[in-house]
Amino acid sequence: MKRIRKRTTVLIILAAAILLCAAAAGIPNAAVILSAKNDIRLPSDAPSADCILILGAGVRPDGSPSRMLQERLDMGYRLYAEGKADKILCSGDHGQAEYDEVGTMKRYLMEKGVPDSAVFMDHAGFSTYDSLYRAKYIFECKSAVVVTQRYHLYRALYVGNALGISCTGVDAQEAVYRGQAVRDLREAAARTKDFYKL
Repeated sequence: MKRIRKRTTVLIILAAAILLCAAAAGIPNAAVILSAKNDIRLPSDAPSADCILILGAGVRPDGSPSRMLQERLDMGYRLYAEGKADKILCSGDHGQAEYDEVGTMKRYLMEKGVPDSAVFMDHAGFSTYDSLYRAKYIFECKSAVVVTQRYHLYRALYVGNALGISCTGVDAQEAVYRGQAVRDLREAAARTKDFYKL
């Protein structure tokens, strides 16, 4: 009987710990998504803003943008061409000389006809939080149209609005990406982290 009681107690403690962990991650994720979902707009419905903030993503070894980054850049260009803002802020990882997301982003936009004077580069956008924090406190953006894929957009808008930027977002996604399930898991963890950070 004592063994059965011990096992039952251990199982109850384990179940409680699992439920606690699930709540600790589930509640922040729900809060982030619910707080941001009404700020995601169609391109034509996005309001005018101080800038169009394009968040960085992978760059290929030849210096060209990955498919994910290209979709963000194409949507950012579309918003610029439609007059949603007269400035584009490219924020990404340039922590190593041989890896330059923002340089790739600027070149791509200029090749599409955006003038050099309209493209600003944040070389230290190492995370979503960093990008939004620097948009607010370094580049002094009061309002922004944030461009990234939907799964990432909820957190970007949550962070931006929490930091005091009036943010709306536009979903850049067109393709179905390989490995999206892994990205979704990582994003759930990142939402939890940023929720508690803020």
